[in-house]
Amino acid sequence: MDCILTFAAKKIPLRSCNAMARDISLIACALGLAFITPGAWAQQFPVKTIRVIAPFAPGGGADFMGRLTSQHLTELVGQTVVVENRVGAAGIIGYDFGLKAPPDGYTLTVVSTTYSILPSLYKLPYDPVKDMQPIIQFSRGPYIVAVHPSLPVKNIKELIALAKAQPNTINYASSGTGANVHLVTEMFTSMTGTKMVHIPYKGTGPGVVDTIAGQTSLVFGSMSSVMSYVRAGRLRALAVTSANRNPAAPEIPTVIESGVPGYDTFDWQGIVAPRGVPRTIVDRLNAEYAKIMRGKDVSERLLKDGIVATPGTPEEFGAFIAHEIEVVRKIVAQAGIKVE
Repeated sequence: MDCILTFAAKKIPLRSCNAMARDISLIACALGLAFITPGAWAQQFPVKTIRVIAPFAPGGGADFMGRLTSQHLTELVGQTVVVENRVGAAGIIGYDFGLKAPPDGYTLTVVSTTYSILPSLYKLPYDPVKDMQPIIQFSRGPYIVAVHPSLPVKNIKELIALAKAQPNTINYASSGTGANVHLVTEMFTSMTGTKMVHIPYKGTGPGVVDTIAGQTSLVFGSMSSVMSYVRAGRLRALAVTSANRNPAAPEIPTVIESGVPGYDTFDWQGIVAPRGVPRTIVDRLNAEYAKIMRGKDVSERLLKDGIVATPGTPEEFGAFIAHEIEVVRKIVAQAGIKVE
């Protein structure tokens, strides 16, 4: 038996009573979903796999931090968190992909010191400030000013004096033109009024190896890359580049206390999302990552390499990134650094 729907004084036959009931039910359901706000959806976050973009190859710092934190985030949120390496163009490919993903919190990107350097050296397909939503800073780790034992200096003051007395005779290694090690060394020469010769390598490792061999005299290396050689007597540590001494090597003074006021620089890492992610999701991710970074197993694991966990608010991290981008712009302009 067909049902009859009366509308505007007209009788309209429908397929069947059951079909009509089903149609009305579906329409009502759709109308109900239409009134669910983005905030309500965000309250359920996450309901599927979260993907973390690492813009560099497996084994590097960004990949390591992405995998370390993702393992713990999986346990906290009850959903799988996977790391996806998207490499190339000094990290630009990965950053561009991550920042242009849907702003739903399911695609995050590990950012590091390189993120603040790229805007001064390349024309980017994304805006590093306007296109990203900061989530949290993970960590900071200083560089160690290390020299070959044959260089006749035992502290920063002696290094500066030698560099001024014999300009352009001290060779320093870096991880490549425009890379973080190059920039922090140029920052040092600028602030101390010294001149040294830049020898770029393809990565920090080869530069450290050649400094150990005496092919270069100086390197600003991460604690994880040089500390074992310092303790073995193959390199001499003059100072750490952070404002405070590092808990992993408290016997090494800072560059600041060695006579260079205001010299405070370090390697850093954190995580961001595309601009437009709902605030409830940003706050949830920030809170969960903060738990991870404050956890004893993670913080102590990092500290072995001289890396200090520094979780804070999204606003603090966003302001930090913007500030670092401007600091790098000044260094690059003063040193006339260009990438060929």
